[in-house]
Amino acid sequence: MSGLRVYSGVMAGFACLGVYLFAAAPPPLPEATQVAQSGCTRPVAQLFDSVNAINQAARDVYTRDIVGPGLKAGLKFDEEWQHPTVEAGPLPALFLRLTAAKLEAMPIRLGLYLGSDAPINKSNLFSDAQLQQFVSVKASRTPVFAAEEGIGQIAMYPDIAAAQPCVSCHNDHADSPKVDWKLNDVMGATTWLYPRADVPAEEYLEAVEATFHAVALAYGDYLDKAQGFATPVRFGDAWPVVGQAQLVLPDRAHFLTRVRKEAAAALAVGLLPDQNGDAPCTE
Repeated sequence: MSGLRVYSGVMAGFACLGVYLFAAAPPPLPEATQVAQSGCTRPVAQLFDSVNAINQAARDVYTRDIVGPGLKAGLKFDEEWQHPTVEAGPLPALFLRLTAAKLEAMPIRLGLYLGSDAPINKSNLFSDAQLQQFVSVKASRTPVFAAEEGIGQIAMYPDIAAAQPCVSCHNDHADSPKVDWKLNDVMGATTWLYPRADVPAEEYLEAVEATFHAVALAYGDYLDKAQGFATPVRFGDAWPVVGQAQLVLPDRAHFLTRVRKEAAAALAVGLLPDQNGDAPCTE
């Protein structure tokens, strides 16, 4: 690939990335970009790194900027949040599960799963095969990639306790098999699935867009629930803080904008040439 084609491919990638990171509601993929990058593929590990960065940014924003200050301001979060009589939002792990469900309902063939060797919900307990991979993830605190016949490509990323609300929730929960969690502990792993080892550029961008959209839909479900709370909640550009006269939550657009900004640096890495100067895709 010539230097000019490398440059053109990278710049086209940055143009698309800008749309996905900072537009409140990304439009469909530009036709010109599909033509420009036709035949270009990326390794599936790059896709996994990108969508995991989005998911991690979403969980960090939700836990750090919604759940933590929200609890202090008077909002509630509960594992039974979807019950009609419970006025609460989803716990961070349930927010991820909700995002995964939204992603599963989309045409993109991208799977997301959160598991642990000591989960509160037994449905999140690792199988024997998953546990073998998790031992490596837990020891190295780095992702593990594998391929399995009949499933496809697998990536398992460490799920690290980055915020105190996660630690407190697990330590205080009656069903938790472990009650001495600390900040920065590896509490479990986020697992991604994709059918192929090489990802066409069009599918890469579709997967990025789909993951952002799944996050937005999951947060939208929480806002829909909050609209029915007995204590009114105001939606807009404000974030919950202690001492507010009224309960507030950012609307979907403002929440997603913050997620996009937090994920931007990690996503940009995938569009830069590697140390040898090669483009981030092959033809």
